[in-house]
Amino acid sequence: MSAPPPVAAAIGERYEALRERIAGAGSQDVTVIAVTKALGAWAIDAASACGIGDVGENYAQECVAKLAGATAVPKPRVHFVGRLQRNKVRMLAGCVDVWQTLDRPELVREVGRRAPGADAMIQVNISGEESKGGCPLAGTEQLASIAAEAGLNLVGLMGIGPLGPPEGARSGFRALRRMVDSLGLTHCSMGMTADLEVAVAEGATMVRIGRSLFGERPRRGIRDVPQ
Repeated sequence: MSAPPPVAAAIGERYEALRERIAGAGSQDVTVIAVTKALGAWAIDAASACGIGDVGENYAQECVAKLAGATAVPKPRVHFVGRLQRNKVRMLAGCVDVWQTLDRPELVREVGRRAPGADAMIQVNISGEESKGGCPLAGTEQLASIAAEAGLNLVGLMGIGPLGPPEGARSGFRALRRMVDSLGLTHCSMGMTADLEVAVAEGATMVRIGRSLFGERPRRGIRDVPQ
């Protein structure tokens, strides 16, 4: 189901407000990744209609099914931004353009085998919270070498800030940006709805946004009808 014009227009207005927030934080050159977790294919189409060229998906089966139902032209770049199980890589290999959450050698090698030459990012645990996933900051350089050996195009690093006030994410975001620069990479994917100003101020080149574009997500299942 495609988003009806009023819904698409509302998302467009939210996107404009989001761009203003990013500019106010000190940068214009930041890619917004529209995270459509728990939403139907309409969300991809609506984001594309608003000029958003990148979408983020969290779950393998949902990603495949949703992309099959999306009609956006041109097709947006698909970033996988959720925790990734190795046995799901084969399913996603024809769908994902940027693998943002590679955090261990066996996963890196599996993506390299299933999607040789793909754009990839290493997820770094910058919050110290085990639930967030990611490799330790100290292990990032070694994992980057493994990604190169696996034939992947490592384009950047990704991190998730801690729960709590946005300011609490600043030190982790700063450390991630320093590691991006140290490795000579291009992209730094950090910041979501609540903490994007801090992320942009610390050098984010990508922010992953769901709620500020689409509103609150449903607790269970997929919201097929736009609201």
